[in-house]
Amino acid sequence: MKKVWFITGASSGFGKALAELVLAQGDIAVLSARRLEPLQEIISQYEGHALALQLDVTDSDACSQALKATVEQFGRIDVLANIAGAGAYGALEEFTSEQIRSNMELNFFAAAELSRKVLPQMRAQRSGHILNLTSIAGLVAFPGNGLYNASKFALEGFTEALHHEVKPFGIRVTLVEPGAFRTGFAGAAAMKAAGTIDDYAALDAGLDEYFTSQDGQQMGDPVKGMQVIIDMVESNTAPVRLMLGEDAYQLWEGAVELRNRDLAQWRERGEDTAIPGAAKNPVQAL
Repeated sequence: MKKVWFITGASSGFGKALAELVLAQGDIAVLSARRLEPLQEIISQYEGHALALQLDVTDSDACSQALKATVEQFGRIDVLANIAGAGAYGALEEFTSEQIRSNMELNFFAAAELSRKVLPQMRAQRSGHILNLTSIAGLVAFPGNGLYNASKFALEGFTEALHHEVKPFGIRVTLVEPGAFRTGFAGAAAMKAAGTIDDYAALDAGLDEYFTSQDGQQMGDPVKGMQVIIDMVESNTAPVRLMLGEDAYQLWEGAVELRNRDLAQWRERGEDTAIPGAAKNPVQAL
């Protein structure tokens, strides 16, 4: 049976690649983005199998209406792919309060809200798959990317807990954690900190150079990455985390090693903090 996909951020980058692959394989797709015209171009050859919706994912009411329209037209939602998001770079001290909240609204709250809003439908049908696109930056922090790290770290925690909560209902939840891919992430879509502070001049210069030089030169192929996602969705098992890119795996493995060394330094003192005679808290591995 054809799956019904709801894809955010479908006008470019990962979202566009995923939408085109999903439609090419014969599934049904609802494509959403702030700009409608690129979506209409994608669905033009898939009459009856696709719907384009102009959507600001930070608008909660609009998201509710978009999900409702999908169910009304196609009967269900099998896969929610939360792809919409944007990068942010600069020293944390250089961001304005408005920028901090704006990036969190797009990268975390929008995906969290859409995940929450689609669950009644998926629980009723006792099936479904939620895909939340984070990043290796949702697991590993980098100087000059702290705001982006914060938004993706938050989505990581939300999504992992959600996986455990809805698994009994036949709903699968997966975090997608890519490394550097040739999307618009390093281009104009990335938000630069509004302020400049002399003490961060070297950091800011390095970030500007990186984002300028790497835009369009990344190793990862979005089409190959999104095909892995589709194959995973079609499989009988789905991981909580799907990492994409050799660079992502290398960064994660280095971070784990560093964290373990860091924790080991004070582990003995850290463990020796119990009240004498107190019962141990139960520790469960999920």
